[in-house]
This record gives sequence, structure tokens and C-alpha cells, in this order.
Amino acid sequence: MSDYQVVNFEHEKAFLVGADVRSSRPLLKLEDSLRELALLADTAGMEVVGQASQHLQRIDPNTFIGPGKVEEIHEAVEATGAQVVIFDDELSPRHLRELEKTFGDEVRVLDRSALILDIFAQHAHTREGALQVELAQYEYRLPRLTRQWTHLARQAGGGAARGGTGGVGLRGPGETQLEVDRRDIRRRIAKLKEELERVRQHRSQYRQQRSRAGVPVVSLVGYTNAGKSTLLKALTNSDVYIADQLFATLDPLSRRVDLPSGRNVVVTDTVGFIQKLPTTLIAAFRATLEEVAESDMLLHVVDTSHPNVIQQIETVEDTLAEIEVPPVPRILVWNKLDRWGNQPLPQLPDPQGYAAAVVVSAQTGEGIPDLLRAMEHILASYEKRVRLLLPYQRGDLVSLLYEAATVESQEHVEAGVMLTVKLPPSLLERFKAYRVL
Repeated sequence: MSDYQVVNFEHEKAFLVGADVRSSRPLLKLEDSLRELALLADTAGMEVVGQASQHLQRIDPNTFIGPGKVEEIHEAVEATGAQVVIFDDELSPRHLRELEKTFGDEVRVLDRSALILDIFAQHAHTREGALQVELAQYEYRLPRLTRQWTHLARQAGGGAARGGTGGVGLRGPGETQLEVDRRDIRRRIAKLKEELERVRQHRSQYRQQRSRAGVPVVSLVGYTNAGKSTLLKALTNSDVYIADQLFATLDPLSRRVDLPSGRNVVVTDTVGFIQKLPTTLIAAFRATLEEVAESDMLLHVVDTSHPNVIQQIETVEDTLAEIEVPPVPRILVWNKLDRWGNQPLPQLPDPQGYAAAVVVSAQTGEGIPDLLRAMEHILASYEKRVRLLLPYQRGDLVSLLYEAATVESQEHVEAGVMLTVKLPPSLLERFKAYRVL
């Protein structure tokens, strides 16, 4: 696991601050975004005791919100006994320094990005997930390092000082503790990047093996808490961790799923997205998100019952574009039918980007057979019909075709087994030498 210790926010009182800046174009309205921030604080274990908002012409270069509003919030924080002030936008290092001066040493100042990073740290249970979160935390906090954060390297159980990265106490002439911490954190970042590059290479090799086996890969994507893990459990009847909270699962989980014809696909559950997701987190999770980028199909799972479902769909699509996911077929899965009832589905601005739309309840299982049929139909539409002549000694390849392709006919001839099959794109190159013109 990661050397970096998760900050314990359990039972701390939090005061939320949101701003509506005239020049910005947020996906969510201010009140909806603050409601989501409250859910994030609750997920981190905090108790929200108050909130404030302000409409701004422009962001204040010193304190983000106006100085008068800062004083008003300071008084509210003292009155409510809040220990943490959380801003709904990412604060610059200067904003953070000035706000810390105003609120004093007894009150911590966080922004949305720092809060999301801490939730990720709480929920990363594998070595890979912990490494990715630790890298994102350090890269986010390095430019914001103040006296409040000088405990970082030491808090890591000597994490920045272990593994040949230098000791925190080895201070050069005239070197401040901040400079020492910055240097050690840069070394730790370099080491984490090396470890994650090895993870990325291992994942790449695993994907190549999977591709040679010809098993299509389907990735579940969606806004956090849309029900992806519940859907994976419904598709596979497997034991998958499920919780009704934001970012309940972070580490990718893959399971084999049988389609109606008996063919297999691998379905992978991935990290949920959210609006204003920290860019450092997207960069750190590159190895994991490559699973999405190299999938044969995406299932975009949405919470049909959520009042901001259209905005959530746009957030996911924007994030997929940011990580440069190629134009593979996508199915829009309208989930949580059990909460939606028989009402008309929300109207998408552009439904053309989806090969199909299926309504399901992952909780009750309703619509799951329809989803499996849609997956099989769309995967089959990308297959190419070919005739193959396989030597009798290559029974392994015949078995592979029955597992990963659509075999239309088979006959035994003197030279071997003649088959007419529909091959998925991932197998075309492998069977090129056996094609009969």
C-alpha cells in the first residue's frame, strides 16, 4: 500500500463555500454543485454545518471570493465551530495561503480537488490504486506547500525519505524546511512515476495476451454512484463490493460475462467520473484509464433518476474525450429503472453517439437480458465473415473460434478443418495465414 497516510476527517465539522463566476460555464447550477460537494464531504466522513455562496464578476486574485465575503464566512465558521472550510472550486496556491492566514491555524482550508483526492486515498485498496492516488496527491500539493503541509514527507512514515530519496533531516546550508520538503516530494514523485510506468507496461502486456485470445473487452464507464458495480454484479452474478456512496470503488475489476450465444466477453468496471475532476488525478490514473481507451465497447451507465442526469452524461463524455478514447461503439445504459418508474426518459442533446440505448435496473435485474442481447448484436456487427482452413493439429484454434467468434459452418476436408466464421477485429490478424480466398 501507499506510504502516504490518509487524512482523517471523521466527524469533523465542515463549512462549504461556492461561487458563481460570470465568465465560467459550469455544467451544474451553483446549488446543485454545492449539494454534490456536501455528498463528497459526507463520503469523507465530515459533518456539514453550513454553507455560503457568492455571485462574482471575476475571481479575486487573493482570496478567490471577495474579502467582505471571507470575513462573513469567518464569522460563520466561528459560530458553527467548523474545523474545515471547503471551496467548491480548485484554489490556486496564492488563494490557499491568503485564506489560511484569514481563518487561522485552527481551521483547515480545502478545495474540491483536495477533498476528492482524499476520498480516493480512502478507497484505493490495491497497490496500483494507492500508487496512483499518492502521485496525484503529491503533484497537487507540491505547488501549494506551506507550513500547513510541511508534515507531508514525515507523515508518510518517512515515505519521501525512504527508498534512496534522501532524508528530510539532511538540510543544506541555508535550506529551509519547506525547500527540503519540496525536494524530497519531487524525488518521491519521480519514484512513483517509475513504479506506475512498470504497472502500465504490465497492463499493456496483459491486454496483448487478452487480445491474442480474441476475447472482446467491454468497459463500464459513468458518473460516480451511477450503479456500475451493481451492474457488473448483475451481469456476472459475482461478489462485487457495492455501496450507495460516491467513489465506492476505485480499483478496476474485470469479470467474464457469457452472452446469449455462449460467447464470452470481459467486462471491466472502472473509476467513476465527476464534474471538476482534478487533472492530476486523471493523469495519475493513466494506466487504469488505458483499459477504457483500448476497449472494444463501452457501456455508459447513467442514473436515470438523478435530477442532473443529462449534465452527468456530458461530464463523462467530456472526460472520455480528455483521455482520448477512440470512437468504439457505446451503449447508453439507463440504470435505476426501479427508481424511475414508467416516466419518459430524459432527452439527450445528441443521441447519435450511441449504438443503442437500453433501460435496466441493475438492482432488480430487469432489462439485463436486453442489454446482453444488445452487446452481442453490436459486437457481431463489427465482425467480418471469412473462410478458414485449419490443420487438424490446431484444435486449440478451433476451440478459440467457438469461444471468441461466430462459427457459421464447419466441415472436415483432407487438409484440415474448413470453417466459415465471423471474426471480431481483434482476431483478424491472428488468423490471416489460415484464410481461404
